[in-house]
Amino acid sequence: MTDRHDDAGWIEVICGSMFSGKSEELIRRLRRAKIARQRVIAFKPKVDDRYDEEDIVSHDDRRIESIRVADAGEIPDYVGDDVQVVGIDEGQFLGPDLVAVCESLADSGVRVIVAGLDQDYLGRPFEPMPALLAVAEYITKTLAVCMRCGKPANRTQRIIASRERVVVGASEAYEARCRHCFDPDEALAEDEAAAEAGDAAMEKALARSRSSADLS
Repeated sequence: MTDRHDDAGWIEVICGSMFSGKSEELIRRLRRAKIARQRVIAFKPKVDDRYDEEDIVSHDDRRIESIRVADAGEIPDYVGDDVQVVGIDEGQFLGPDLVAVCESLADSGVRVIVAGLDQDYLGRPFEPMPALLAVAEYITKTLAVCMRCGKPANRTQRIIASRERVVVGASEAYEARCRHCFDPDEALAEDEAAAEAGDAAMEKALARSRSSADLS
């Protein structure tokens, strides 16, 4: 096993839409580092328990063992002096400290590989990924296939009703879309329709309750 050197660290970012192979590419790079007998450690956010509570898992079921953390500030506690490669999945969920943590690790000689969404469900930059892109040495932009037209897709379309920025889900909640098929208003319309349906249901329930009270 080779030693870690202060001048050997750097940051790699793998970014793109959902279903574009980000986690798959992260796992591939970490496995290759293990084949090279490098000391590897991987992390994922606690909020992401879609496929497994512990492992990083791609949509095509490739996986690698990882440590769950609530935010990026917990990562250095697990990185010993012998660690040479750090992998981080779903970086957009790990908070604003992600950039400083990655820079500190890279400065100390660690190869840091981060995968994450660069845009949210409205097509806006998804911090802290854009700031991480600015300081990374290597950037890989992955593309999915648009679920509407089949063209290269770099946006994530939410297809369920919610205005929350962070809604963890997979194919039941999101689709990959190209720039022409992507419609941020679609997600907002879904949320408004759900809210209206909820209000209508509440009104019916209240009407039934009043009717029962009158009969009694």
